[in-house]
Amino acid sequence: MPLNLPNLLTWLRILFIPLMAGVFYLPDGWVTSREANLLAAAFFGVAAITDWLDGWLARKLGQTSAFGAFLDPVADKLMVAAALIVLIDLDRVAPLIGLIIIGREITISALREWMAKAGKSASVAVSFVGKLKTTAQMVSIVLLLYFDPVFNLPVAEIGTWLIWVAALLTLWSMAYYLVMASRALQKT
Repeated sequence: MPLNLPNLLTWLRILFIPLMAGVFYLPDGWVTSREANLLAAAFFGVAAITDWLDGWLARKLGQTSAFGAFLDPVADKLMVAAALIVLIDLDRVAPLIGLIIIGREITISALREWMAKAGKSASVAVSFVGKLKTTAQMVSIVLLLYFDPVFNLPVAEIGTWLIWVAALLTLWSMAYYLVMASRALQKT
């Protein structure tokens, strides 16, 4: 396991998960609900930035590794799943959204593993719609964690609309990957 800067950023992202979730479950009086919202959004936002930064740095510094390629998507999925569970518990996200997003992540992770074993991993490489889905998820989750209006902007409502867009993009990207995998397997 190479311990380089990109991998350290990925580990940092994983360490932010209990911090992001934990602020909502501190004993009464430790933080106000507004402070918990701000802290959780900040932890998640920084973690989301490290998601982009670790991959960019790995390529830029020539520090890509099999371990990093494994750990990065695991960290992403843990981070998003934990945030969705917290948001469902806080009644800020519909359980259906959590089922769609978490279910897709499990399905596509299994599909990618299966396609790699079949020597067809390129057919399920990250697509543009997958990147768009991830962006919509990350931004909507930050907004829903923060929840309070900013400059009279209805952050909660914007986050709610955006998480539904993310759910639709999630279904679209899942369908795309399933079709690509099916086509690749039919050629063999």
